[in-house]
Amino acid sequence: MSPATVALAGDTMLGRGVADRLRAGAAVESLVEESVAEAMRQADLTVVNLECCISDRGARWPDPLKPFFFRAPPAATGLLGYLGVDCVSLANNHALDYGYEALADTRRLLASAGIATIGAGKDLAEARRPVVLEAGGLRVGLIGITDHPPDYAAAPDQPGVALVDLSHGVPSWLTRLVRDMRERCDVLIVTPHWGPNMVPEPLVRIRVAARELLAAGASLVAGHSAHVFHGVSDGVLFDLGDFLDDYAVDPRLRNDLGLLWLVELDAGGPIRLEALPLALDYCFTRVANAEESTWITRRLQRASGALGDCRITRDGERLVISWG
Repeated sequence: MSPATVALAGDTMLGRGVADRLRAGAAVESLVEESVAEAMRQADLTVVNLECCISDRGARWPDPLKPFFFRAPPAATGLLGYLGVDCVSLANNHALDYGYEALADTRRLLASAGIATIGAGKDLAEARRPVVLEAGGLRVGLIGITDHPPDYAAAPDQPGVALVDLSHGVPSWLTRLVRDMRERCDVLIVTPHWGPNMVPEPLVRIRVAARELLAAGASLVAGHSAHVFHGVSDGVLFDLGDFLDDYAVDPRLRNDLGLLWLVELDAGGPIRLEALPLALDYCFTRVANAEESTWITRRLQRASGALGDCRITRDGERLVISWG
């Protein structure tokens, strides 16, 4: 059985400024550089965290303390198609920004575009339901979960996201799901939306949960939420960082610099990890220039070194990351 390459991108926010450009008829190439899109399309499977809903309907979720609400127009599915996206995780704190109608529209529009979804649904069972997709001859299982916000949680008779409480480790229902899915697929990727925004490293509870997910049978854990990439350790990409947005830039954490992750896997798990350094300009993602790439490399070296033995080398524009 041949290995497969999975492209993983972090928070992909297609609302607000990005949405304005989509509504104005912007060409997809004006939002993501062709070379970045080509790297994603060349993968056997491409997965992103969709940090918004896709709909023309709905009203803002009634939370007076929530600062940001992200909604993209239906044209956003064309951008995802340009990127070659096969599956998106909806398990995050923006899936219900415009209520149940907008979530239903999101899932319907993505399904019509041939894009699978995980992490949210019309009820609890559907929100927790994994998918299995073919990639290079491998059956790749995907599970999407989020640890926030509690008011977006799906219930047995209510739409929402697959919420998981990680304060005391991985709950038994998730451990069982990982074990059951591992029997049904060759490779299993768990992609959690976890932890607070704008922190430089994973919290202790996230490190514990990652180890427990691997022990239960996950081949790879690929997290997101912080808006900045974190380090990697054996089988864990703690935070993929951001991929596309219109966010304000923190001059220290540099959330305008990121990575497109390219993981080669076989039935035994990851066998090679590469990353393409990215620069996130306002509503436009491109390959990082030499200076930006150097900053990204040093940051990833420091962040990964704090988590264990990790070596980073260069292969052209890409970084090659080895652990263990």
